[in-house]
Amino acid sequence: MSKLLSQKIAPSPMPASISVVDLIDGYFTAYNSARLREICHLLSREVIQPGVTVGLSLSGAMTPAGFGVSVLAPLMRHGFVDWIISTGANLYHDMHYGLGLELYSSSPFLDDVKLRQEGRIRIYDIVFDYDVLLETDAFLRELLKAEPFQKRMSTAEFHYLLGKYVSEVEKQVGVKNSCLLATAYECGVPIYTSSPGDSSIGMNIAAIALEGSQLVLDPSLDVNETAAIAYAARDSGIPDVEGRSAALIIGGGSPKNFLLQTQPQLHEVLGLEERGHDYFIQVTDARPDTGGLSGATPSEAVSWGKVDPDKLPNTIVCYTDSTIALPIMTAYVIDQCEARPLKRLYDRREALLAKLQADYLAAKANPTHSVSSPIPVVEPAVRELVATYPCGTPIRNGHRK
Repeated sequence: MSKLLSQKIAPSPMPASISVVDLIDGYFTAYNSARLREICHLLSREVIQPGVTVGLSLSGAMTPAGFGVSVLAPLMRHGFVDWIISTGANLYHDMHYGLGLELYSSSPFLDDVKLRQEGRIRIYDIVFDYDVLLETDAFLRELLKAEPFQKRMSTAEFHYLLGKYVSEVEKQVGVKNSCLLATAYECGVPIYTSSPGDSSIGMNIAAIALEGSQLVLDPSLDVNETAAIAYAARDSGIPDVEGRSAALIIGGGSPKNFLLQTQPQLHEVLGLEERGHDYFIQVTDARPDTGGLSGATPSEAVSWGKVDPDKLPNTIVCYTDSTIALPIMTAYVIDQCEARPLKRLYDRREALLAKLQADYLAAKANPTHSVSSPIPVVEPAVRELVATYPCGTPIRNGHRK
């Protein structure tokens, strides 16, 4: 039968009681409901399997709505998510739950002037007291003055330490269900932030820098560590099982790019390989025709070497609200998939980075490039540019001619 007629639509009346799996398999028949069904099938049948390293990118205000606790933490505990790239804002608002602070579901049609007068904050239909921000900031500033934070580090190490102390606070204040940061610490799931200054966490780091703090978040460490994780995904560590890499993208933005750029970092910059991720799954409301990265399609990503061109059938985009899709996807895979052993990639960062560095230096000593077109020689042009900077007049012996 033609692939165009691969699945007959055979509608039946909705029963009074139905499981999530039966709902998705039997009633998500077309349009974006069908794309969501395809994502659930791809995740459960191919991605959440031995040998696949799953990277999750997270953007949009997901944790204020509680999804860090209710959805993402269970995914990590089941071994379904191995590493994460998140906006700093998601991690900051996740901490409210870890510290036992309260957020409320409300209405998106409130009087914001009145809310401001009453000392309340609104994220669409979520409302909480301004003190929630002040108490989280105070906790952060006091914690970040501690000795373990007084050094240069990757955001993965920073979030691991942060999760460690938030986990202790959860126990002290009686929080029953751990937040995203605390769960990632417990499960050894590294969390990176592609723009660490772009959140209240970054704002507090900047504040204590004015007091002499030595804490510096190094983006170069993040770039190399994430590339090392993607590079190591090719080796499953399991006999006769091929290693594969999956990109699970919730929203878009900078975290999406930071997850996908691991592949160009490997082949374009480090000269190690040219293959791309094996799976690309995205939930987004961004359009592709505006040219933004958030809406960029998997096929476009192939042109950058971000996705393996042979694996385009393993790419799906569902255009819908992430707050609808993510809980449904999670319920489906938890029902359908056995828990996987935790990879604890955080604990393996140094070894993975050492392997990447050794192979990069070896490749640099014996350069090859997989792209068929010749690489232009730019060094003389660069030297000439430097010699005439900044006004276009040649410089000789430190004096402009």
